Amino acid sequence: MADESVDRLNEIGILRRREIEARVLAPVVDALGRQFGRERVVEIVRAVIADIARAQGQAMAAARDDVSLVGFAGTLEPWTRDGAMDMTVHEATEDRLSFDVTRCRYAEMYRALGIADLGATLSCSRDEALVEGFAPDVTLTRPQTIMQGASCCEFRYARRK
Repeated sequence: MADESVDRLNEIGILRRREIEARVLAPVVDALGRQFGRERVVEIVRAVIADIARAQGQAMAAARDDVSLVGFAGTLEPWTRDGAMDMTVHEATEDRLSFDVTRCRYAEMYRALGIADLGATLSCSRDEALVEGFAPDVTLTRPQTIMQGASCCEFRYARRK
């Protein structure tokens, strides 16, 4: 049942999902932050979101025969749907996946909602946990993101030898 609900959620595209989630979570984070301290609340939210992403990665892997990085690249469509991201792929092999995101409508959306400070927690913090769930022997190096003010997000995935 859980896998089915994940698939149905992807029907609307992840950009739209993140906007809906953000419109609910931001006021909750604000309210809890006033009560318990914003830094601690954001830390808890980040951990919960990473757990969710890891489980999603595991579900994605279970639904596929190919857990190589080429296979992982084949799962990215819901994240890029409706022009959510402009990407330049540099390498896509079984052991390496390298691309830059040159436009990120996720970052634009969080800024437009006035919650740019939560954008990395609600979106970017998922990436490492997602691939960890998909293929535990893969690492993600991402030295910069648009959400942090860089001109692009650099995604460098590599399978550990």
